[in-house]
Amino acid sequence: MTVNAGVKFVAILLLATSWLQPQTLSTSSVELTANLPAQKIGPRDLIFVQVYDSPELTRTVRIGADGMVRLPMLKQRLKAEGLMPGDLEGLIANALEEEGLIVDPFVTVTVAEYSSRPISVAGAVKNPLTFQASAPVTLLEAVTRAGGLTPEAGSDILITKSQPGPDGEPTSLVQRVPVKALIDAADPEVNLKLTGGEEVRVPEAGKVFVVGNVKKSGSFPVQDGAETSVLKVLALAEGLSPFASKQAYIYRRESSGSKNEIPIELSKIMERKTADVPLLANDVLYIPDNRGKRLGLAALEKLLMFGSTAGATALIYGQTR
Repeated sequence: MTVNAGVKFVAILLLATSWLQPQTLSTSSVELTANLPAQKIGPRDLIFVQVYDSPELTRTVRIGADGMVRLPMLKQRLKAEGLMPGDLEGLIANALEEEGLIVDPFVTVTVAEYSSRPISVAGAVKNPLTFQASAPVTLLEAVTRAGGLTPEAGSDILITKSQPGPDGEPTSLVQRVPVKALIDAADPEVNLKLTGGEEVRVPEAGKVFVVGNVKKSGSFPVQDGAETSVLKVLALAEGLSPFASKQAYIYRRESSGSKNEIPIELSKIMERKTADVPLLANDVLYIPDNRGKRLGLAALEKLLMFGSTAGATALIYGQTR
């Protein structure tokens, strides 16, 4: 091969190589957007607007808190809240044409980030959190994202969502979902679909407090609809200590705010000579020692308020001995 022929061959090879290489585009004309499902646009959402052959109009834009969006070179602000991305495309195209900026514009709108669809999960869950519903999620999925329920969870889950009332003012709609139906029975009817704006709250179950001369003082959950009694909570407290009195007391705060002391014959209940006594949420079952010294409700409440039930029991022993 002659020198000239070799030079020509190399030139042709370089030309072919450059032709086969992918053509790169400037970063100003290409934007990467999140592949999010199309939902109605809301305040503070981040959208990507692309106008074909108009890089000066192509950009990401944050929707305002009032649901309005302003684009460069457009005099008017556009109402984006409540529109699907495809509807906003047509609105932007019409505005560009009306103001004489572009003839027959081709516009695409995609959502890069949702910020208007928060779902909060709080209460008796392992990891309370707030996340954006980039796509509809079920109630069970939301609870799972929060790490699931804690042992203190009550029997119901409350879902609160604001919606416009008859007079236009926002009102809160609260739905109650039984935990057993959602998790144990896996009932699809109660596995509600959440789209954003919901507050999921899991209240803790009511508790009965057992202090005094028991082997394991503490607070024990009382599930709604479940019957709790003196014998049941004594079993949870692992029974009486050797110095327990035959007389015990239930301290109960009534709905009116008054305090009620209910004496019970503990020995007769233990010997099955009298009926077991039911307990209500927030009751305090106090078993003094057999020397007859005991504390009143005010003292017990202070002890329970400023320390654990174990610490309260230690203080009770110290004051009664």
